[in-house]
Amino acid sequence: MRKISFRFALLLILFITQSPLAGQQQPSPLARLQSNIERITRSVNARWGIYIKCVETGEEIAINADEAMDTMSVIKIPLMVEVFRQIEEGKFALTDRVTLKDTDKRPGTGVIRSLDVGAQLTIKDLITLMIIVSDNSATDMLFEKVGGVDAVNKLMQSYGLSTIKATGATDVWFKALRASSDALKFHMEAKTPFGLSSAKDMGRLLEKIQKGEAVSKKASEQMLEIMRGQVYNTRLPKYVTGFRVPHKTGDFLPYIGNDVGIFERQDRHVIVCVFDARHTGIGANLEDAIARIGEQVANYFGYR
Repeated sequence: MRKISFRFALLLILFITQSPLAGQQQPSPLARLQSNIERITRSVNARWGIYIKCVETGEEIAINADEAMDTMSVIKIPLMVEVFRQIEEGKFALTDRVTLKDTDKRPGTGVIRSLDVGAQLTIKDLITLMIIVSDNSATDMLFEKVGGVDAVNKLMQSYGLSTIKATGATDVWFKALRASSDALKFHMEAKTPFGLSSAKDMGRLLEKIQKGEAVSKKASEQMLEIMRGQVYNTRLPKYVTGFRVPHKTGDFLPYIGNDVGIFERQDRHVIVCVFDARHTGIGANLEDAIARIGEQVANYFGYR
C-alpha cells in the first residue's frame, strides 16, 4: 500500500509540474467577473456599453465604456441634477407648484397624462415622477422649467462629462418616431436619440452624486433618496440581495433597455451602468441579461 501511495503521489507531482498550466498566472477575481459579464452579453444579440466601479476599492470594469450611446430615459438623471442646481441658486424651490395644462401631457410612460387639467404638482412631485415612473410629461415640464436642454448640457460640460448630452424634450422624440415609417428603421438610423452618454461618463455622474459632489451634499442625498424609490426593478436589482439599488432605467424595447445605478451597503458603493442598443430579440431576454449582470456584480462585491 505504501509503495502504491508513494508512486501515486510521485505521478501526481509530475503531472502538475509538467502541465501546460503549471506556472501560468491565473486570472484575477476581477478579470473573472469581467469574463462572466462578457459571457452574459454574448447570450443576446445587442451592442453593449458597460461601466462598473467600486468607489471604496477603485476596482473598475469597462466594456465599450467610452462610446456615446442612446440613453433614452437615463438622460433624466442629468436633468434632475440641473433642476437641483437651479434650486440651490434660489431660482425656484422644491415646494413650488406648477399647474397642469393639457399641452403639458406627453405619451409613453408616466401618470401625469392621466390627471385632470388644473392639477397642482410641486417641483419635487415632478422630479419624483420623472425618476421613479419615468414620467415623460414631468420630464418636459422640468425641461421647460430649467430653460431647455442647453442648461443641462452646460452643467455636464462643467463637470467634464463631455459625452452626456440632452438632445431634446420627449415631445421631440415622439414626434420624430411618429414621422418614421418603421420603429426598427428609426432606431437603426439613430438620427434622433433621446439623450447621449457613454457608460463611463454616466457612471462618473453617479459617482459624483454618491460622494455628495453633485450640486451639494444635501442635493446629492435628496437625488439618491428619490432614485431609491424606483418602481421598475426588472433589470439591475432583480436578483440582487444585500444592497439597496437607487437606479434609473431607459427604454425603447426591444431595441434598448438601459439601466444605471448604485449598489449601496454600509461598506460598499458600486457604480453600475449598462447601456445597450440594436437588440432585435425578445425584450424580456434583454432585461434578464442585465439582471444577471447585476447579480454577478452583487455577488462579487458582496463576498469580497
